[in-house]
Parts: sequence; C-alpha cells; structure tokens
Amino acid sequence: MSAEDIGDAETVRDVFERMPIAMLALEGPDHKIVAVNALARKLSGRAHQVGGTIAEVFPAALTQQVLDIYDRAYRTGAVQNAREWRLQVEHDDGSRSESYFDIVVTPHRDAAGAVSGLSQYSVEVTGRVREREAERRRAERAEQRYARARDVVVAMQLELLPGGMPVLPRARAAAGYLPADADTAAGGDWFDALALGDGRLALVLGDVAGHGVAASATMGQLRAVVQDRLLDDGDITVALAAANRLAARLPAARGATICVAVLDPADGSLTYCTAGHPPPLLVGAGGPSRYLPATGAPPLGGGDRFPLGADRLAVGDLLLLVSDGLIERPGREYAESLVELANVAEDTARDRVLRDSGLTPVQRVCVQTIELLLRPTGHADDVTMLAVQRVPPPAPLRMSFTAAMPSIGRAHGAVGEWLHDLGAGDQDVTAIRHAVSELVTNCVQHAYRGGAPGRVRLSADLDGGGEVRVEVADDGTWHEHPPSASGGLGLILVEQMVHQLRLRRGHQGTTAEVRHRITTPARLLIAERVGPPVTGEPDLLLVLDQPAAPGPRVRLDGPVTLATAEFLAKELQRLTRNGTRPLTVDLTGVTLLASAGVVVFQHALRRDAEQDGRLVLYAPAGSPAQHVLSLSAMPHTTADPHTESTEA
Repeated sequence: MSAEDIGDAETVRDVFERMPIAMLALEGPDHKIVAVNALARKLSGRAHQVGGTIAEVFPAALTQQVLDIYDRAYRTGAVQNAREWRLQVEHDDGSRSESYFDIVVTPHRDAAGAVSGLSQYSVEVTGRVREREAERRRAERAEQRYARARDVVVAMQLELLPGGMPVLPRARAAAGYLPADADTAAGGDWFDALALGDGRLALVLGDVAGHGVAASATMGQLRAVVQDRLLDDGDITVALAAANRLAARLPAARGATICVAVLDPADGSLTYCTAGHPPPLLVGAGGPSRYLPATGAPPLGGGDRFPLGADRLAVGDLLLLVSDGLIERPGREYAESLVELANVAEDTARDRVLRDSGLTPVQRVCVQTIELLLRPTGHADDVTMLAVQRVPPPAPLRMSFTAAMPSIGRAHGAVGEWLHDLGAGDQDVTAIRHAVSELVTNCVQHAYRGGAPGRVRLSADLDGGGEVRVEVADDGTWHEHPPSASGGLGLILVEQMVHQLRLRRGHQGTTAEVRHRITTPARLLIAERVGPPVTGEPDLLLVLDQPAAPGPRVRLDGPVTLATAEFLAKELQRLTRNGTRPLTVDLTGVTLLASAGVVVFQHALRRDAEQDGRLVLYAPAGSPAQHVLSLSAMPHTTADPHTESTEA
C-alpha cells in the first residue's frame, strides 16, 4: 500500500505510539519484537525491547505460561485470546508489579500464506477485576450480615416460644412447629401450654399477621399478656380482654387470631374460645373426629365480646389446636383442607400410618400429621399444632431394696423407665436419675456404717401441677461429711441439678426429698422432612370492576395474603373514597383469605362505620372466604346483595 492509502510513515508511527492499548509486533517462530508502542513499554517496565525475543525480554513469560499463547497462534494460525490473566512483570529497576490483562494475539501471513509473525494487543483490566472482586466481597459480607440478622430473628422467635410442654398426671401435651421459608424470617405464630395451680391445663395458639422482627415482637407481647392472665386464675375471657386492650394500643396486634382452651383433666371438662381462629379438632378415642363449634369471637381489635364454648373429653380423647398455615395450604380449598386434616389426624393418632415410631399419640399427631399434609403441597406460612390427650393417671413408683451397691443401678434404671413412660424430656430424666443415684449411693455408703445393710425406700409421684416428687429414705444414722476431693459432693450436685432438695434427719433415719417440674419438648420440625416452603412470585390478586351491577361493586379473584394485602387495602380505600362511598365486594373468587386479609377488611369496615358508609362483603356459603369470615365473626352476607339479600 502507498502512503496515500495509509498516511505518511511519521503519522502512522505517531498514531501507533499513542494508541491507548499496549501493542507489540513480532516476527518469526522465536517471536522477535520488531515494534512496541509507548503503553506497552510503560506497562512492561522495560524501555528497550525491540530486537529481543519475548522469552529474552520477558523471562516470566515462560513460567507464567504466556509464551504458549504466542506459540499456539504461530503454529495454528488462529487468533488467541486470554481474558483477565494475572501477570507479574519485572521492571528494569528490579521491582515487580502484578496486573490483570486481556490479551489478543493475531497471526500475520506472508505472500505465500504462511504465518510469518504476530501482533499482540493487550488492555490492562486490573481495575475491573479488583472492582468485581470487591463487589463480590461486599455481596458476601451483605449475605453474611443478612444471614446473621435472619438467624437472630428466628432465634428470637424460638426463645419467645415455650421450651417444653407440662406433663400432668391425667393429660399429655405436645406441640409441633414448622417455620415459614427462612428467607421470610420468623413469623407470628405462637403457642403455650400452661399448668394452672388447680390441676387444669391451659392451651393457647395464636397468629399475628406478618413476618420478621415486628411480627415476633408483637407475638411476644401478646403471649406474655395472655400467659400472665391465665396463670392468675385460668379465666379465658379476662385473658382475651387483656390481649384485646393491648391490640387497641398496638396496631401490629390488631387482627391477630387466637384460640384458648382450658381443660380439667380430672373430669374432662373443656372451656374454649376461638377469636377469629380455626376451631379445635377433637379426635375421639373410639368415635369419629369432629370440629368443635366456633364461638363467634372476632380477632383481636375487632370487638370486645369473647363468648365461650364448652365440651368434654373422655379418657383417650385427643384435642388439636392448629394454625391457619396448616389449613390454608397451597392448592387446597378451605373446606377440603379441614376434612383432610381431620382424617390424617385420626389416622396418626391411632398409629395407622407411620407405625411403630416410638412416639406417644400426641407426639405422633403433631409430627406425622404435619409431615403427611405438607408432603404434597408444601407450606406458605408458619405451621403450628398443639395437642393434648386425656389419659389415665400413672401409677406411682414404689421400691424397697437392700442398701448395697447393685441397688444403685436398679434404682437408677427404674426411675428412668418411670419418667420415660410419663413422657418427660431427656434433660429432666437425666437430672432426676442423677439425683436418685447420688441419694441411693449416700444411703449405701453411709446410712448403715458399721452394721448390717438395712433397707432403702424409693418413691416417686407426679402431682397435679406437673411436679415430680421423689423420696429416698433409710433407717440408718446421718453422718456429716464435709466435701472433699474424694467425696461428699453428691448432695451439692443434686441441689444444682433439680429444682428443690430437702433433707429430713432424725433418730429413725434420713429422708431426702427431691422436687422437679418436668416437661416434654416441643418439636421444631425440619422443612426437608415435611415438604418445602412454597417459593416463587406471589399469586396475583385481581380487583375487577362490575359495571353491570346496580351499584358500585368489585369482584376479587385470587389469594388475599400478606403479599397482596397492602394492594387490597389501598384499592378499598380508593374505591370507597376513604369510607364515604358505598361498595359491594364480591369474594366469590377469593382462593385464600389469610389473616393479613382479615385485618384489611377489619380496618375497612371500621373506617366505613366511622364515615357512615355502606361496605358489604359478599361471600357465598361454602366459599373459602365465607369460612374465614365466619370464624372471624366479621359482618358479611352469603346471598348476593344485588339479587336477594340475606345477612349471614
């Protein structure tokens, strides 16, 4: 080509020298450098390169596998690319630098078509690589912070829940709890089982709308209020009235649903209230399962009347309280889900499904029912189940044996078996067995010193409040033994492990009395065992105008859940002009009405009443919305108000 085609040599040389990318021209199979521009010289740290080969000018090209790129390009005649290669370069002054480069090596051919040389173009991308690495580290730190925060929230919720269920002589209680998807953090379900002072047992299961710190904090406050009032005298109405007053001051508590039941295991009498919550399920010992009638009380903040229901449990009957997360399962109609729950609970209570699990009936129901129901559907919310069964009172433990070493093992084993039959948790069993071993050992070693071994009497009873009382008695003589490295520490250990230790010493022997309240652990279930949480984008809720209706009317199609509640609240406020315009809301197409949706309608009806508006909720009989509205004691109609109107 002539200078007219490419410009004069001086101009071309100047452009080559000033190019913002590093450029090298190479000749021959040894890759002799014949041209190098300013940026290439600067990046390499070597001023004199022309005339030398790549291997001579850059010895590190051998060890860092760079020479292979040139050899492969020359050998194959194909362009070679290296992306973000990390290279260390040694400069003329002996210093080293490390940088990242994108490198392109292009073959040149002679007139015969053979490869005669190469051109290298390289761009330093150190800034890009390091920024990406920094971004990755920032993302990792953010994920770690999120994980820690999520774990704190979940841990906080679990700390707010009871560590165990009381064990009473005539009642066995159990609970199963499965949190919602970890990405949504903790939810607002809570439960309690409280041994009242007079031998009765109070059961509480509640649900606060929402997830995360706010839901957990609200749940904790409501639980504390209800628990405090119930422990006073077991009055359900007083406890719910106190929670309702809290909801009046705490907006996050409004719309919370709660079921409270108080059982007297002595005669089986049951009193309960369903404040917007699904009704209890009674699994009969010999007859069919049945749901107890809802009492008609509204969710918290929806009214101040909490009527009670009454029933009676026979020995062997089992009562279940469940959260709506187990009923409002993806893909299941409300009525269908209630039937399915009753059937599965009955099968698990009678050990017809996953047989020989080693669990008690109440434990089986809480674990296996959740597992079996969620296998095909997964779950979109926290799932909680609380169960109690009325049982015959256990026989007390009575033993008498010779004060000899073999008796220590016998006593230890007998107490452990007796506690296991009661359903006591492992920690309680360990504590009481250890105490018995130490006390019997004390009798064997010291009670009859210097004489023939006498007798040791062991007794264990469970009182009406769920406290085990163990007595170890002998007819020998008490001897003081200060603690030392070789012994005397047994009683100190016993005092630390059990709730109370009392010694009664006299001329006719010594009696050691241990008191320890026992519990059975609530079971935190694992999602992988029972079915995964439902993930993906939330379902769409449609608000469809009905222009053919004689008055303002919309139809809702889809789920009313936490994901769609905020949108619905804004739409109702807009359509009713903040409660001043009449509106009929047709809930026929609502596939799921969660507690968050109940709160939205509750607020809308309250605003409507304050403004003298006319908001009507229409839910046909048997529809998912009608079931929930009835449980919540929320005003609605089951007949289309634009044909024949009948208030439900």
